[in-house]
Amino acid sequence: MSILIIGGDKISSIESILKALGASSIVHWNARKKASTCKKIIPINIECVVMLTSFLNHNAMKHFRSEAKKRDLPVVCSKHNSSCFYDEYIKVMGASNCVDCDKYSSCKIDKG
Repeated sequence: MSILIIGGDKISSIESILKALGASSIVHWNARKKASTCKKIIPINIECVVMLTSFLNHNAMKHFRSEAKKRDLPVVCSKHNSSCFYDEYIKVMGASNCVDCDKYSSCKIDKG
């Protein structure tokens, strides 16, 4: 799965969670330049959009949510901490229990 993360600077903990959950490609836009952020178009190969809400303004969130909706892409909105992100990702992507995930046996995420 290819995932676009919008917002944040240091996303290594979130990247490691996504890779453990099976993400094959992760694209990160830090959204520092507010004027140009909303002009970006979600790349065609992206299958999920993650927005780190602590680092995005309302207009950027509205723009990217709208773009994702047009393409029927799932959107995960989370603060920039790994436990909050993990919970939101699981809610949106449909796995209600780690045991249900096909990556469970090789997962490196603390399940306890």
